[in-house]
Amino acid sequence: MTCACVFGAGGGIGSALVSALDARGDVERIYAASRSPVAASDKIVPLICDVTEESAIAEAARLMEREGRPDLVIVASGALDFADGTGPERSYRKLDQARMAQLFALNAIAPAMVARHVLPLLPRDRRSVFAALSARVGSIGDNRLGGWHSYRASKAALNMLIRNFAIELRRTHSESVIVSLHPGTVDTPLSRPYQRNLPDGQVTGAAQAAQSLLSVIDGLGSADSGGFFAWDGQPIPF
Repeated sequence: MTCACVFGAGGGIGSALVSALDARGDVERIYAASRSPVAASDKIVPLICDVTEESAIAEAARLMEREGRPDLVIVASGALDFADGTGPERSYRKLDQARMAQLFALNAIAPAMVARHVLPLLPRDRRSVFAALSARVGSIGDNRLGGWHSYRASKAALNMLIRNFAIELRRTHSESVIVSLHPGTVDTPLSRPYQRNLPDGQVTGAAQAAQSLLSVIDGLGSADSGGFFAWDGQPIPF
């Protein structure tokens, strides 16, 4: 990879991914897209971009088209909790239309709009990667506990979109890799309210998670496009 873009670069995992990419000798430029500007460097180009605003995504894509197209795009934005802080629904009785729409907007629609504007920038003549951070709880086949309805459903929707994009892009970008990635439970503000009952060693630091995700990305080929992979490279059922 020579040019990367991270959407959600201001978050815990997103910022760690930017730092990890910045340290790599094979990456020449990193577009760091976030609602608030991140620190620039010789390689890091900050982009102000709220992923819930399609116009902002479109503007970021136009800038990349002018300044240098990416061959690696990672969508690291998303949300587990609602804006009012009430936490994931544990029963269908707690479902609320407006709050469901919040999570679908962040976890499924936003990555879809990023794909709409950024996939056309990917090179056709060589390997490229578009990866979106999903979650194991978004796997329908792996769901044994239920609950967390909006979060699970929005991540499952994301996984389906990724599969769709992979099928479509295969027709024009034969070496492209379009995947969902599960980072594990990472020590970020998103997960901290839910870490209390987890076994020791199950929570990973953001820097380590970023390195693991990039290692997975490095090992993927076009045959893996459309898949859903965990931080350790293991496939997860849809």
